[in-house]
Amino acid sequence: MSRTNFDTLLEAGCHFGHLKRKWNPAMAPYIFMERNGIHIIDLHKTVAKIDDAAEAMKQIAKSGKRILFVATKKQAKQIVADKATAVNMPYVIERWPGGMLTNFPTIRKAVKKMANIDKLISDGTFSNLSKREILQVSRQRAKLEKNLGSIADLTRLPAALFVVDVLKEQIAVREANRLGIPVFGIVDTNSNPDNIDFVIPANDDASKSIEVIMDACCAAIQEGLEERKVEKVDAEAAGEEEKNLKKGRRGGKAREENEEAPEAATEATEAAE
Repeated sequence: MSRTNFDTLLEAGCHFGHLKRKWNPAMAPYIFMERNGIHIIDLHKTVAKIDDAAEAMKQIAKSGKRILFVATKKQAKQIVADKATAVNMPYVIERWPGGMLTNFPTIRKAVKKMANIDKLISDGTFSNLSKREILQVSRQRAKLEKNLGSIADLTRLPAALFVVDVLKEQIAVREANRLGIPVFGIVDTNSNPDNIDFVIPANDDASKSIEVIMDACCAAIQEGLEERKVEKVDAEAAGEEEKNLKKGRRGGKAREENEEAPEAATEATEAAE
């Protein structure tokens, strides 16, 4: 069963592309027609592509890996932040920090710096600083929180990137391509789908369009996380059962040895007599 349907996408305005003069010819396979100078996206293909992307994201989540969501455009920021937070995934909604992926250790150092400032605040060292130093450190902490707070728990490179508007986030896409990290992207008619591993052809400007697609993908991620949890519980239960069986076998063997010991002693006594 599909995670979305034609009518839902139509109602959300996912079919509206850009003006014909702004189109990227590489998007031709996903364009249904042109109306009043605007390209109309084939929503049947969008439904199929959302299903493919959602299934792949589900498997990534099930394997315990992280997906980094990227959306710095105004109308997508809050939607992406809310949906990604709901499934405990990292996201970037402010300016993309150059080298976020290709120079990941440096980004981690900045995150650790934020953690060190928090440590200073909690252990009381912060209060011993001068007013000017406190102000400087507080501003630095606020800036780090704004840009990197949402990726504070991303301790290693993400397994995949989900991008809203691949044209606007082309630096992020290039970094992911360079490192061989799969890219999921909402691709409008003015963008190039060639560097995107999982293309979702749809309007990337309308907030409703973004929300419908994010809902489908995040629901799949949640399913993957739930299945991982169930498998973990089953594996622990199986391990405990195996442990009990082994303990039972060892106990049975010990009982047999204890029962055989008196018999052996009796036989030895009889032989001596």
